[in-house]
Amino acid sequence: MTMPVLLSTKNVPLDKRLGRVINGSDGEQVSISRRDMLSGELVGSRNTKTLRVCLLVVLSTVGMMVVFFSSWTAATAHPQTAAEPQQSAGYDDLQRSLLFYKYDLAAFHGPARGEVLYYFKCWMCHNKYTKSAPYLKDIFRRDTLNSGQPVNDDTVSAQIKNGSPDMPSFGTMLSDSDLRDLLAYLHDDKCCLEGEDPPKNPLYLASTHKWPVQTELSGGATGAVKIPDAESVEGIRVQLVAPNGVRTTVYTNAAGRYEFPRMEPGEYIQRVATPIEFKPYRRSVRIDGAAKLDDIHLERTSNTEDLPPTSDVEGQLSGSELLWNLPGSAAEKLAFARQCGPGCHSYQQIFRNRYDERSWGLIVHRMVHYGPATLILPHVERQESVEGPPPASQQSEEMIVKWLARVRGPESKDGPIQPFPRPQGQSTRVVITEFEVPRVLLSLHDVAGDPQGNIWFTSHKSRIFGKLDPHTGFVTEFQTSLWPGAMPGTHRVAASKDGTIWISEPWSHRLMHFDPHSGGMKEFELEGQMRMNDVILHNFALAPDGSIWNTFGGEVQQLDPETAKVVKRYPLNEPRTYDNLISSDGTLWAGGSPGVGNTAHFLNIRTGVVTNFSTGVRQSSLSRGGFDPSDNAWFGTRSGTFAEINTTRKTLNEFYPPTPLFPYTDFYEAMPDKNGEIWGGLLHGPGFVRYNPRTDRWVTYNMAEPSAFDRRTWIDNSTNPVTIWYVDYQGYIVRIQPLN
Repeated sequence: MTMPVLLSTKNVPLDKRLGRVINGSDGEQVSISRRDMLSGELVGSRNTKTLRVCLLVVLSTVGMMVVFFSSWTAATAHPQTAAEPQQSAGYDDLQRSLLFYKYDLAAFHGPARGEVLYYFKCWMCHNKYTKSAPYLKDIFRRDTLNSGQPVNDDTVSAQIKNGSPDMPSFGTMLSDSDLRDLLAYLHDDKCCLEGEDPPKNPLYLASTHKWPVQTELSGGATGAVKIPDAESVEGIRVQLVAPNGVRTTVYTNAAGRYEFPRMEPGEYIQRVATPIEFKPYRRSVRIDGAAKLDDIHLERTSNTEDLPPTSDVEGQLSGSELLWNLPGSAAEKLAFARQCGPGCHSYQQIFRNRYDERSWGLIVHRMVHYGPATLILPHVERQESVEGPPPASQQSEEMIVKWLARVRGPESKDGPIQPFPRPQGQSTRVVITEFEVPRVLLSLHDVAGDPQGNIWFTSHKSRIFGKLDPHTGFVTEFQTSLWPGAMPGTHRVAASKDGTIWISEPWSHRLMHFDPHSGGMKEFELEGQMRMNDVILHNFALAPDGSIWNTFGGEVQQLDPETAKVVKRYPLNEPRTYDNLISSDGTLWAGGSPGVGNTAHFLNIRTGVVTNFSTGVRQSSLSRGGFDPSDNAWFGTRSGTFAEINTTRKTLNEFYPPTPLFPYTDFYEAMPDKNGEIWGGLLHGPGFVRYNPRTDRWVTYNMAEPSAFDRRTWIDNSTNPVTIWYVDYQGYIVRIQPLN
């Protein structure tokens, strides 16, 4: 008999541990709640008596049969202050997308979870930088609310539930336990979140548990996945989670077999990542070289191709899959995608909510009529910000509100779910490695590699930026200084040839030059008159000669890296462009549209000639990108294509990915590699795409999590095949290593 393995820790009582999913004596997966563990009862079993005896044997022989991972204290038991709320039997607490979907990123309950709820529900209006709503810090030390009622738990809860003429009614969305957690945070001295001290990430373990990260692409443990009824087993994500929290994911081939890279010998958690149509699978395994692992037997959650519309299923879908499954006309979905999908946040953040029409109207109005990404300034006060789309027409805005109220209203019911097909063939030939960062709620934005092989990242809504050691998963955090009246947050990051780091901080209008060796930071306040918390120099370019390139005030500008002063100006027929691209020899510049638009621009720096391009009536919204080896400029577009300025033919061309990726998602960027292939993350889709312009071949690599919310790609061209890096906006760093 194969004994089940419980994931446990040395320091957490057995009834508090999260090893919910184990394997029964016949290979069946059995879900165990903490109450069940104490009582000896198992749920969901075909042979309860046998498995109960099996569990009791395990509990009575803790020293031999239970594998203790002290390294999993944080990974499998979030900080808690009371009994954990009831979760569904299939809730895998290592499934990041579910932690996000259910607001469990920092904790399962209490003020730490309340902080996450506050970030997603309250911060946008109640931060200290906007005057649209009262600041909530120390609210329980005040005598009365704005309404004149006394301040206590009951009145604050009623205000949150019922809303007001200018505030949505959250009672249609927040459960009683959600309200308790939110109130606990409002009572807490840490309230309120302003990007200065983001909460700790319980899944980050690299600072306390040293463990080398693999560098090879093959030669490790092998195994097979089995599914009843001889169903196709291709494209299933099989994952190993190391003691330092770093996750390595490979994919099954057509025969259901998989192979991991050669990894450090030791104990790992093996799981199926984002199983979607299957019940969660998780076990402890020992890895030693090319060991052959026991077969993984998966069980479907449905006997048909339709999946139940539960939060556990919907929390594992990409945004484009959620949109595809919702009812509505093409016009309604297109209006939603154009206005709500151009890169500010995921569709999941929208679709996990259910509000009445009045509340949706207030939320959509806030999103549409405020900006930039912090939603601090009304559009009438903005001068030239390009963060996000311009205001929608009243007709389009009303259409979006009514559609959301219909498909995501308090009484709306979802139909059966049909996910996109799993990857096949070339799309399975990839290794995905995910690295945790020490904090959550960072809104990670950009990534860049330095000459020493470190990976640097920025966070859009906090003062934190950091450096990842990809050999260990260890992250070193740094902080920017606070600027009076400015929301903390960093945007672009670039590494100079000497290893120093350039970072933009758009809300405070600063350019920062950081020396990792000395720890010294130079801060430059940029030229240009704009209101605080609007954006300047968010997407600068670092040229080979060290100069900085930007667009502002209707011109392309070259900045002196010693002073950040403008030294050259080139007239432009746009107020600015969204990105600034510089060729590898520093002689060519290109920029896309200012927000939503149909324009692109090319500058020959040697001659000073600017050429303008257009996509005609199609509002493609060319955003970020880079030059390929042939000096053609590539952009990702918010309308779901890759766009190329062909400098030889002097044309602007768009390339469409295959359905069902188009038109349900979009690209924030398109980045060429040394071979001329183009890479980009599907902002609302299931993964990353690779496009070969010479062969017109598209390959989609599904990520371990159901998103690739990629705003900046850094390609390590020193490896063969190339290595792709990005930071997911949801809060982790991803390395993509194609096998060929």
